[in-house]
Amino acid sequence: MLTAIFASRSGASPFPRLERWRYRLLPLLLLLLLLSAVARAAEPLEIDVSGVSGEEALANVRAALVLPPGLVENEQVELMWLERFEEQLPERVRQALEPFGYYEAKVSVQRQQTAPGQYRLEVTVLPGEAIRLTSVAVRLSGPGASEPRLQRLVDDFPLRIGEVLRQDLYDQGKGTLKARVLDRGYLDADFTVHQIRLQRQERRAEIDLELATGERYHFGKASIQGGDIYPTPFLRRYLSFSEGEVFSYPRLGQTQLNFLGSDRFRDVIITPHKELSEEFRVPIEIKLVPAARRRLRPGIGYGTDTGARTSLNYRDLNVLHRGHEFAADLSIAERKQSLTANYIIPGLTNLDSQTALRSGFVREDLESYENRSLFAEIEEQRGFSGGRIGSVYLRLLQEDYIVGDQDDRSRMIIPGIRFRHNLYADPIRPKRGFRYSLEVRGGHQALGSDTGLLQFLASGNTVIPLPGQLKLLLRAQGGTTLKNEPLAEIPASLRFFAGGDQSVRGYAYQSLGPTDAAGQVVGGEHLAVGSVEVEVPLGEDWGVATFFDLGNAFNVLTDIEWASGAGIGVRRYTVIGPIKLDVARQVGVRNPSYRLHLSVGFGW
Repeated sequence: MLTAIFASRSGASPFPRLERWRYRLLPLLLLLLLLSAVARAAEPLEIDVSGVSGEEALANVRAALVLPPGLVENEQVELMWLERFEEQLPERVRQALEPFGYYEAKVSVQRQQTAPGQYRLEVTVLPGEAIRLTSVAVRLSGPGASEPRLQRLVDDFPLRIGEVLRQDLYDQGKGTLKARVLDRGYLDADFTVHQIRLQRQERRAEIDLELATGERYHFGKASIQGGDIYPTPFLRRYLSFSEGEVFSYPRLGQTQLNFLGSDRFRDVIITPHKELSEEFRVPIEIKLVPAARRRLRPGIGYGTDTGARTSLNYRDLNVLHRGHEFAADLSIAERKQSLTANYIIPGLTNLDSQTALRSGFVREDLESYENRSLFAEIEEQRGFSGGRIGSVYLRLLQEDYIVGDQDDRSRMIIPGIRFRHNLYADPIRPKRGFRYSLEVRGGHQALGSDTGLLQFLASGNTVIPLPGQLKLLLRAQGGTTLKNEPLAEIPASLRFFAGGDQSVRGYAYQSLGPTDAAGQVVGGEHLAVGSVEVEVPLGEDWGVATFFDLGNAFNVLTDIEWASGAGIGVRRYTVIGPIKLDVARQVGVRNPSYRLHLSVGFGW
């Protein structure tokens, strides 16, 4: 590192004393590198393996040749242990190759002394001809034998006639078949026949498997203990099964996740009592350990859209002892301050159904506008299967705003409909999936609003896996407005702007849009934004991304001034979501500038 730093300077050095030390340090560094290389090369015992093809087979052989304890002590080889280990090597290698179909491998070992106290074992392998399958018989018996889903698993067994016999694929196929049968409720399933008949001389083998399914089990009654502070109907919302449905271990796992994900319970233990089954119905015992009901959490953070911020959050998760939730949030940031309150009444149909009452005060001081707004909202939300959620709402809004040279106040009564669909299995670092949201909202003078408008909003994103563990991330956002008054009558929060961490990077938050006669951004009637990003993973918790963003707000479709930005970013994945640091450069402008974007959370 020092060499690279010093060598990068040219001409007279501003550090003459360091420059003199340069020539003293170079020989020392070279000597240290040479000594470390020698130390790495001077292993007291090395093992070289030749003749084995295939990465998996070679890895299995190397794993079988791990040095036993006591063979090398204090960098010294114990010759007595070495001789014994050398005698064991041929059998170890043969056993390591058998799972890959090589049952007649010939192994020779030659020892060489490469230096005083240093040895090399050269292991030469002649695997011979692999054993191939001449018969693969996999079948089901019992009440579940006629199920099409299970028959497809039989047809998908990973070994076929003519292929090399591989023990690992055989075990994998057996395990998958039995696990899937158990998942279908056949809890007594077991193999009545499981044979591999080898004919070593003929280099052939036959597989004979029969899985008896037994009777199918169903869910019995579910008893819940430890959650007495919550009403029973409220607790049963978290069950992902109903009495009488086919028994399924994945359903039990999802039920546990439902309870833990509610943030109301510290521990959840679910026990199916198969031994107590009657008429093949399994009673389920659920033990809950409630978490603290009330929470007060301060926080600090920073985002380039809003600046440095501090927050205080209060939550009561069991108001009136009915499972209702009350939350109050105070957030103070450089460019945005808010105080909001939410009261949520859970629905009894599923976890995503609820009635929400919201109110609050929001103040924004941005480059494009300033506003102060009071709002109140009621929303009725219903959950559907497959991650789909729909809702209807009514929002009351009073907003004082300054946009350009306009200083005005607007009162709006806004009914609306929302729908969203999320198919991301991992909310922290998804590898594939998509989500999108659709919304229609509006207001009219006849309903008490100061202006009439109808808006359609849509947004979506997807993650597509690419070769080499790369990920392609696509994002789009759009909106359009139909109105019966000039744009100046629409409050700032209902106009469209672009720019920022989750919009067009390279530009400040909400800084893009149509301008007035003085050149000040006043927002637009429509919005179109898109982004393309490619991420390269660096281990489990880090990633590097390159991106290109394009979009803007506009009033006329044929007169869009597209703004674009491109750059690179670093991702750090944490339990609270990804921390994203991006450096973006404006594209297509005369004097482009760079902008740093920092955000926390899965904004895709």
